[in-house]
Amino acid sequence: MKLILLGAPGAGKGTQADIICNKLNIPTISTGNILRAAVANGTPVGLRAKEYMDAGKLVPDEVIIGVITERLAQSDCQNGFILDGVPRTIAQAEALEAAGVKFDAVVSIEISDEEIEKRMTGRRTCLKCGATYHVVAAPPKVEGICDKCGEALQQRKDDKPETVRARLVTYHKETEPLKEFYAKRGVLKSIENQPTIEATTKVIMEVLK
Repeated sequence: MKLILLGAPGAGKGTQADIICNKLNIPTISTGNILRAAVANGTPVGLRAKEYMDAGKLVPDEVIIGVITERLAQSDCQNGFILDGVPRTIAQAEALEAAGVKFDAVVSIEISDEEIEKRMTGRRTCLKCGATYHVVAAPPKVEGICDKCGEALQQRKDDKPETVRARLVTYHKETEPLKEFYAKRGVLKSIENQPTIEATTKVIMEVLK
């Protein structure tokens, strides 16, 4: 099963990818992780990526696609994989196609901007131990204090309302058009976000059967 998970930032793609890869016994390929691994391993494509990263520049599409195709050629991907965080644009999707990477299903988690904003702006993180909370959905026992280590909780810059809105604008402009791109290829599966993580997983597994 070769999958892509699509959805706005905060839609729960990473969470669902972790659950599905355990259920189907296939690896999750996260762009950030494989870029860091390629750089650490000193592969030719990794070294090219490192030049851009060291200069504080965005890694260009052809390098990202190179890193991904290099990773997908490894033995643990022979029975399938889940791509999380890529493709982000039509250009990346076309480049993956040109590189011969095909998908069985592209699962799009549908969730309103309003819900995303509520979800992300309510997140609080402990910078010391990395534990995360949510002011409504999963509050700490004592407001503003980490249950695990007693440090003060912070709102990350990524979770501030203005940052969340800016990321949503980018998603609608650059990534959302991928839904039409994959719908034309007959592999798009749109699912409505469910009230719980488990319920969302159940719907995803049903559409994948």
